Amino acid sequence: MSLPDELARVLRDYEVSWAKSDAAGLAALFTEDGYVLRPGRSPVHGREAILAAYKNSGGPLALKAYAYETEGNVGYIIGGYSTDPKSPEVGKFVLAIRRDDSGKWFIVADIDNGN
Repeated sequence: MSLPDELARVLRDYEVSWAKSDAAGLAALFTEDGYVLRPGRSPVHGREAILAAYKNSGGPLALKAYAYETEGNVGYIIGGYSTDPKSPEVGKFVLAIRRDDSGKWFIVADIDNGN
């Protein structure tokens, strides 16, 4: 599925930051009050907590959108992830997103689970 450029940017920036193990880059993709909800772990709330949670995390990542929708300044992206675009998917995700006053989309909540 092809996403509009402004939504595709969210996924591409996530992939690039994850591949570089760039916790600051990842945290910057989230709203100040964003959430990361990972299986078997407590919720992570807020950009600073997301930065701390993602320190020493990263590696190859390929995100693929299955569906998306936006209404006004809110929306979602549903998809799957793998370590390489040609590899089988190893998990699924849902991103809740919100557009700020400048028109840029940020992640409000990142929910993922492995296959």
